[in-house]
Amino acid sequence: MSSNSSAVGQLLWRGLPCVGWRQDLEGAVYHLANCFLLLGFMGGSGVYGSFYLFGFLGTGYLCCVLWGWFDACGLDIILWSVLLAMACVLQLAHLVYRLREDSLPEEFEVLYKTLCLPLQVPLHAYKEMVRCCQEQVSTLATEQTYAVEGETPINRLSLLLSGRVRVSQDGQFLHYIFPYQFMDSPEWESLHPSEEGVFQVTLTAETECSYISWPRKSLHLLLAKERYISRLFSILLGYDISEKLYALNDKLFAKFGLRFDIRLPSLYHVLGPGASDARPESEKDEEDIHEPATSPPQAPSTSVQQTPPVSPHPAATNPPAPSPWVRMSRPDSGVLGEDSTSLVLEDFEEVSGSESFMDYKSDGEYMR
Repeated sequence: MSSNSSAVGQLLWRGLPCVGWRQDLEGAVYHLANCFLLLGFMGGSGVYGSFYLFGFLGTGYLCCVLWGWFDACGLDIILWSVLLAMACVLQLAHLVYRLREDSLPEEFEVLYKTLCLPLQVPLHAYKEMVRCCQEQVSTLATEQTYAVEGETPINRLSLLLSGRVRVSQDGQFLHYIFPYQFMDSPEWESLHPSEEGVFQVTLTAETECSYISWPRKSLHLLLAKERYISRLFSILLGYDISEKLYALNDKLFAKFGLRFDIRLPSLYHVLGPGASDARPESEKDEEDIHEPATSPPQAPSTSVQQTPPVSPHPAATNPPAPSPWVRMSRPDSGVLGEDSTSLVLEDFEEVSGSESFMDYKSDGEYMR
């Protein structure tokens, strides 16, 4: 320990290598160069942090070149400063090239921030989706049709970027399609990749619209190759179809002015103010016949002499067995008072053996 301490003491207390110190300081260019280098090394990470870092470092090394040329007069200082400054300039050029390569058109940039960024979709996966649609934005004029019922083939998947599209069937309005919703998600999900079909609804632009489209074959190839993109489209399409179903649900009303869930099995019996009037005339006549038979007989008030009661025939006391219920044909939309109810009315027929919704006070009690 004593030998090591003596060696350290000799290094600290021996004479400094600089015999004579300069009385004047370096020029302003030297100090400016060090200030730029200090600011450069305080840069952060990321693309813009790299711009900050290499921008200040390059400027500082250029100041070092000037200092070595005019003040220090050293060739080695000039050469090293030039090399370092050129390295910073090349790095800045590479960053600019990457930014230009990664840039997207304005419509796709807004689409990413609105639809994909909340889901934390990686940018490279989004670029694969954009390349599949060839970065093309199509437009629709007012009252121009995107698809015609029974005529337009299902050969693409489109997403509305701006405007509003009206969906109708047989001239009856169904619902609207708003920005950042798929225009033909039900048609896309209804077909397998090897199947072909046509639209069952008509899509008409109510305002000037813009949208992007993925060709059917190209998108199927992308989904088969990229599992993450396939799962992403499955989530987006499922959410979009559910939104369209709930848009139809908003058009279904009960007799009492209440809105019910489309999943209730007994909703068929409480649909619309004219649901009770939509029965066949034969059923109404049968009710008129059965009502007197089931009502208790009343004694006439004008008779003076009471006649002994006569036991009715057993066949007369038992009302005839009700005829099996026959499925009705789909009524017109004007009968139910709603223009889209006729499209989904048959889906809410009561299952045999199930209790009616009218036996409960609320839909919450029915679901329990």
